[in-house]
Amino acid sequence: MAGPGSRVFISHLAGVAVFDPNADQVGRVRDVVVALRIGARPPRVLGLVVEVVGRRRIFLPMTRVTSVESGQVLTTGVINMRRFEQRPTETLALAELLDRRVTEVATGSEVTVLDVAMVPTRLREWEISKVFVQRGRPTRLRKSRGEAVTLDWSAVTGFSLTEEGQGAANLLATFEQLRPADLASVMHHLSAKRRAEVAAALDDERLADVLEELPEDDQVEILGKLQDERAADVLEAMDPDDAADLLSELPGDEAERLLQLMEPEEAAPVRRLLSYEEDTAGGLMTTEPIILEPDATVAEALARVRVRDLKPALAAQVYVCRPPNETPTGKYLGTVHFQRLLREPPFTLLGSLVDDDLDPLPTDTPLPLITSYLATYNLVAAAVVDEADHLLGAVTVDDVLDHLLPEDWREAALHGGAEHETEVRHGG
Repeated sequence: MAGPGSRVFISHLAGVAVFDPNADQVGRVRDVVVALRIGARPPRVLGLVVEVVGRRRIFLPMTRVTSVESGQVLTTGVINMRRFEQRPTETLALAELLDRRVTEVATGSEVTVLDVAMVPTRLREWEISKVFVQRGRPTRLRKSRGEAVTLDWSAVTGFSLTEEGQGAANLLATFEQLRPADLASVMHHLSAKRRAEVAAALDDERLADVLEELPEDDQVEILGKLQDERAADVLEAMDPDDAADLLSELPGDEAERLLQLMEPEEAAPVRRLLSYEEDTAGGLMTTEPIILEPDATVAEALARVRVRDLKPALAAQVYVCRPPNETPTGKYLGTVHFQRLLREPPFTLLGSLVDDDLDPLPTDTPLPLITSYLATYNLVAAAVVDEADHLLGAVTVDDVLDHLLPEDWREAALHGGAEHETEVRHGG
């Protein structure tokens, strides 16, 4: 363990790998659990919240930590694998201390907490000893013109108060490199108050990506706390099928109000999706597959496949159609698979490569038939057409899995699945 006086800023621990004595990685640090104390006494650090395989979050007592240094945490071999549940007397340093407005005792002025630092004591415990603060009013951005200083814990007051309108810029900065699914896990484990504050601080695109990874209850809660205009902007940034799924969970008049606020060209595909039964090809499809005309080249198709934000299942094939090239398209001609594109010269026209052996799916195809269709032909996506053979969208295997799994599968995944205990939590 780091020696007495060794200072570790909490934000630097976010995402740090945790290893057992055999140098096998156990997981990654997601937060630090502290206990606030009466008066000016520094909070005691109880342990770490560690995310292990399956996104399960467990509690690692500081008594099990042997070293915190060099961008890693080392532990003893004994770890409690029971899912972490925050107790009323506990505070999460990253989630609840960062971005707080507290009072500097010497001047009586408000400052914003950017970070807190912990140090080991002579009693082999850890405590929060320093507070890194920003003087002046906070801004939406992490950087501010105010002076940033490090103060003793006793030099500030106000951590025990419940704060309304707490910011989230510094909390988000500690997790800015997380994938949307991992940030969704972070948000799911926050209080409803902090979840709303983090959502308010995210830009529309980032929030849309995170919402798509959250359980429906969290989605509805977050969307309901946004101003209507911003909620409509976020829905526009979501994939149309995910936006339709979220709107279907809202009361009809509320969903219609948000649809009216969306741009007409963004709302149109969402309205079409809402018109189909949920467990049919029409209800499951995405309306934004890769669509090209028959005189497009292999080089053009590969350029579209390489788009960074495209989901892998949609990048597996392109759909060849007569114009127009946005759903609903002109006549659907067939599919060209990614592997075929890799085998052909770049100047080859797609019309000469079209695979039209498989019939596309009608919009009313039920989920069991979609599943067997994908499994029979080893596909990750399938075209969906109307009665006139106009392409309306594509059903992807990830959307099918979303509907085959139990309704609460996202929440179960965020909690790490079934419980498995090896010792009593907080045990010495």
